[in-house]
Amino acid sequence: MALDDRSRRDFLSLAASGTLTGAALGRGALGTVAAPHPGTTHVQELDVRAFGALGDGQTLDTQAINQAIATAAANGGGVVRFYAGVYLSQSIHLESRITLYLDQGATLLAADPSPEGGSAAGYDLAEPNPWDQYQDFGHSHWHNSLIWGEDLENIAILGPGRIWGKGLSKGYGPGPKAETPGVGNKAISLKNCHHVTLRDFSVLEGGHFAILATGVDDLTLDNLILDTNRDGMDIDCCRNVRVSNCSVNSPWDDGICLKSSFGLGYARATEMVTITNCFVTGGYQLGTLLDGTMKPLPDAPRTERTGRIKFGTESNGGFKNITISNCVFDTCQGLALETVDGAALEDVTITNITMRGITSAPIFLRLGSRMRGPQGVPVGTLRRVLISNLVSSNSQSRLACMITGIPGHPVEDVKLSNIYLQHQGGGTEEDAAIAPPEKETAYPEPNMFGPLPAHGFFIRHAKGIEMTNIEVEYLKADARPALALDDVQEVDILRLKARQAAGRPIFALHRVDDFHVDLSRPVPDTHLDHVDKQKL
Repeated sequence: MALDDRSRRDFLSLAASGTLTGAALGRGALGTVAAPHPGTTHVQELDVRAFGALGDGQTLDTQAINQAIATAAANGGGVVRFYAGVYLSQSIHLESRITLYLDQGATLLAADPSPEGGSAAGYDLAEPNPWDQYQDFGHSHWHNSLIWGEDLENIAILGPGRIWGKGLSKGYGPGPKAETPGVGNKAISLKNCHHVTLRDFSVLEGGHFAILATGVDDLTLDNLILDTNRDGMDIDCCRNVRVSNCSVNSPWDDGICLKSSFGLGYARATEMVTITNCFVTGGYQLGTLLDGTMKPLPDAPRTERTGRIKFGTESNGGFKNITISNCVFDTCQGLALETVDGAALEDVTITNITMRGITSAPIFLRLGSRMRGPQGVPVGTLRRVLISNLVSSNSQSRLACMITGIPGHPVEDVKLSNIYLQHQGGGTEEDAAIAPPEKETAYPEPNMFGPLPAHGFFIRHAKGIEMTNIEVEYLKADARPALALDDVQEVDILRLKARQAAGRPIFALHRVDDFHVDLSRPVPDTHLDHVDKQKL
């Protein structure tokens, strides 16, 4: 059975980059074709069924799959192919220069770890990690996964098939607990790898993480559909990453999440990342993004509708040189950029974003001092962030957009332009008088401060804020000011348009220096060197 044209192009492309040593064609236990470069070995394609895999969804195929991978690796690498069928498995061990190819109609099914599920051995044990106190359990271990690889190069998972993490722990509620020996909690887990491509497949119920990549360099995630119970993809301590054309439904956790944990035993930044042409949501019933019905999630306990793109919460190494573009958010939380463990978050551009039905803050920038990590690390920085061409409609009104540092550590140099915010409204005069707590050491989340005293932007402990062509609109009258600023320096606002209830101010200023607003409605041009407390 020959590969289709797109698959053939994928294999040839991977061969040229070193992921494969040639084009894998034909069917059988061991097929070879001529190598594209002198001195390289022939490429092989191995059918897992030739090693005893049944693909019947009932028989555990783990041993056959791992034997096929080991055989290919021993012969210099190749393609391990899953033809149509349901392959029940536990921990699969990737090797360097191996591509797993999931054909149309092929499903890799995570087996139940308990004996009553037909499996006695269970998943590989979570390996020891002396730094596990500095991040969540899931970020401290990699081997307790359906598919895992460590210290590998030139690997790929391709094809239109599916990974179903049915037997994986999701980390809450009934079912197996991730900390129990023999339980798996990640669909795909990679540590200290480079030259990695994940393309074209889908994941249903990926466990705590559908994809966890830690310390992975030269990583491509393209055309994936993740319809999952917890995080979609976590990109942790990685460099040179491209995420494109992916769709993620993750109601109970984050969709596309950048992290920089201490799981590797040292602080390593996540940097040189592009995220483009992606869709994130938390609003659909599990599985209905995959089947195309997109059924709305009903209101119920633990219906958090998280979804979103987020940096953090693990932030020991920081985030640098990152761009996000052409992404759609629907019925989920908004953008969250967080550094709270002593690292820099800097040089970020975000553009061409549409949001509907945001359940918390459309924009959340947080510099904090949780400092979960080795002692002696200073508070980090959050600076040089550009956000442009963003529209958010029908968001909940309890929370405004937030830019918040802590006393003595301001968020710096943030530029916002061409932004339209529409929210449901309904804030009261009592809400306008709220003084949110600082919570310097708290876990960073948009709802951490409770209701806010502004309906457009709440900015506190910040310096160098530029806002151009911003419009704030509500669906129901809101008595809060559109913008509340506290301990902010160097503010330049140009062409702000904010709808406001009769007799209520647009700005509430507290301890603000070097404030400029021009060509804005309904506020006259105003320049203030210093104001302790004033409303405009």
